[in-house]
Amino acid sequence: MKATQRRTVWRDGASRPDDLAEETPVAFEYNGISHAVMLATPADLEDFAVGFSLSEGIVARRQDIFDIAVNEAAAGITLQIEIAGDAFARLKAHRRSLAGRTGCGLCGVESLDQVQRELSPLPASNPFPLTALHAGMRSLPAQQLVQQATGATHAAGRVGRDGAISHVREDVGRHNALDKTLGALARDGIDARGDALIITSRASFEMVQKAAALGIATLAAVSAPTAAAVRLADRLNLSLIGFLRQESCVTYSGCGVLEKLKA
Repeated sequence: MKATQRRTVWRDGASRPDDLAEETPVAFEYNGISHAVMLATPADLEDFAVGFSLSEGIVARRQDIFDIAVNEAAAGITLQIEIAGDAFARLKAHRRSLAGRTGCGLCGVESLDQVQRELSPLPASNPFPLTALHAGMRSLPAQQLVQQATGATHAAGRVGRDGAISHVREDVGRHNALDKTLGALARDGIDARGDALIITSRASFEMVQKAAALGIATLAAVSAPTAAAVRLADRLNLSLIGFLRQESCVTYSGCGVLEKLKA
C-alpha cells in the first residue's frame, strides 16, 4: 500500500491532480493475540512495530522481537509481531484494549493507573547544543517527502550533537511518526541516548514518555508542549523544547542540561 494516493480535485476554477496522505488501520498482534489498532500512514511499518513495542514497554529491548510480518487485507494492515515469552507474559498480565485515532496517544487505556508508566528519571547528561537543534530543524523539511507532496503528515527525526539529522520518519499521526523514528534507530542498532529528537507537532505527555522510555533526554517540538508534558519532563529529567523555529525556541524543562543561549 502506498503512503499517498492521487486524485483529481477542483481548485481555482480548474481541475488538477492532487496527492493525499494515505490513512489506514494498522493492527498490532503479539504472538497471535490482538493488542491495538492505530490509524497510520502505511509506510515504514517494521520501524513502527519495533518503535511502538519499545516505547510502550511491551518489550524491554530490540532483541525481544523475533519476527515481524506485514499482512495487507481489504480492511487494513496487520503487523504480526513475535516476541519473547517473558515479554508476552507481561503483556498478557497488563493487557489493555486500544483503539487509537490518528491524533490520540492514550485512547483506550482501561484505568488511570495505566496513563503514567513507572519510569526512572534520566541520568544527568552533557549539555546538548541548541545550535545543533536549530541545524537539525533547518535540515528536516528536505526529508519530509510525504509532507511536501500532501501537506498532511508529521515527522520525527534524530539530531546528533553536530546538528546532523537522520532517521526521519513521517506519518499522519504524530505519535506514529515518533514511534517509527524510535524503531528505525533500534533496528539500526543506534544508541541515541546522547542525541535529541525533534518533532513537527506539539509535545504531548505521551511523546515525552516515549522519548524517556528509550533513554533520550532531549525532545524538541516545533509547537508548544502541554502542561502535563512539562510536568513529566521535570520528573524524568528530560529537556523539553518548544517553538523550535528559525533561530529561536522556548526551553520549558531541563534548562540545566542544555547549552545556554548567549545573553
